[in-house]
Amino acid sequence: MPRTAVPVTQITRAGVAAPTETTGDPTNNHTIPNNGKMLLLVRNSGSTVARTVTLRLPGLTDGQAITPRTVSVAQSTSRYIGPFPTGDYGSNLLVDVDNAELKLLAFAI
Repeated sequence: MPRTAVPVTQITRAGVAAPTETTGDPTNNHTIPNNGKMLLLVRNSGSTVARTVTLRLPGLTDGQAITPRTVSVAQSTSRYIGPFPTGDYGSNLLVDVDNAELKLLAFAI
């Protein structure tokens, strides 16, 4: 199946309403449009263990896949992650989650 899309909320000077979180999909994972000035808010809604979000980097170096970046999110906490330069992460950020307890929000400025 295709990756689950996460909508991006454009931040404006007038302000925006808080968007609805996207529940992590550890089976299909996620894709997020990336303008290079996007940041990701990942919330671990679980109260027992840390969870991991993996940011995939496209392309190859010397014919080898680039090692993905992983970020641990402690139980019952949130992490702001970004920005994601398009030269490194591409125009679609590929995000993998290890559990549905992770909730995702994406913001662009």
